[in-house]
Amino acid sequence: MQLLSGVVGVGALVYFLFCIALTLWQNRLIFFPSTIIKNSPGDFGLAFEEVWMPVLTWKGKVERLHGWWIPSLNPKADVLLYLHGNGGNISANLGHARRFHQLGFSVLLIDYRGYGRSKGKFPTEAEVYRDAQAAWDYLVRQREINPRDIFIYGHSLGGAIAIDLAVRRPQAAGLIIENTFTSMGEQLARQGVFQLFPVKWLLTQRFDSLSKLKLLRVPLLLIHGASDRTVPVQMGQNLYEAASAPKQLLLVPHAGHNNVAAVSEEEYLRAVSEFYQGVRRTQLQLAKG
Repeated sequence: MQLLSGVVGVGALVYFLFCIALTLWQNRLIFFPSTIIKNSPGDFGLAFEEVWMPVLTWKGKVERLHGWWIPSLNPKADVLLYLHGNGGNISANLGHARRFHQLGFSVLLIDYRGYGRSKGKFPTEAEVYRDAQAAWDYLVRQREINPRDIFIYGHSLGGAIAIDLAVRRPQAAGLIIENTFTSMGEQLARQGVFQLFPVKWLLTQRFDSLSKLKLLRVPLLLIHGASDRTVPVQMGQNLYEAASAPKQLLLVPHAGHNNVAAVSEEEYLRAVSEFYQGVRRTQLQLAKG
């Protein structure tokens, strides 16, 4: 009996310690930054400029975010702010960013703090939101770009960051999110080991996109791979249903989490182009009154 009580006590202690670890270090289960830059836009035949953007820490210290500005040949082109997912850095996203550039956008890719060449330590939810806001401010203040000419794009976790930014900056032209989850709580609930713990109460990195989309006032294009095993397509459909803003949905059969455009590139590019043109038509109609 004493042996059984001892085993139960040890088990309870281990469970308690794991709960503490999950609370204190959960951002290390969410973010997987790499500081290794494998290539540059020049390797893809793209002219570019290295850019640095200031961002404040919660202590008031100024750190710098690194990004690549890839201008369109048309100086009056609209801009796409590219927010990547939780792994790697901007160098792993150049192939996809080039697609948007080929559609005519000038593209700004940024690395969150702790990623790539960006300064700072391991990021948190609040910090990556501030990083996206710093990139927006760079475009508006330093590049002097009209907010109505800026489209925001985010993939996976970057989609959650893009949603937060679009809610905070409703003057943006449009929002494009791809293979994005509804909330971190629902995403973790799909992972077997986390079902053993009260994630709902322990979670501090919430990324509650489902609730935020109800506040969205920016036109939305939601793209999701129908065979995504990382973020199930039902999450994309739930996000789409929650959005009240003008919205479009593209579900790509047989596409997974990271290959939607590769599986159906023509359909993907057509959807983005039609979304852009629709936003522009609406802006012109509103301008005419």
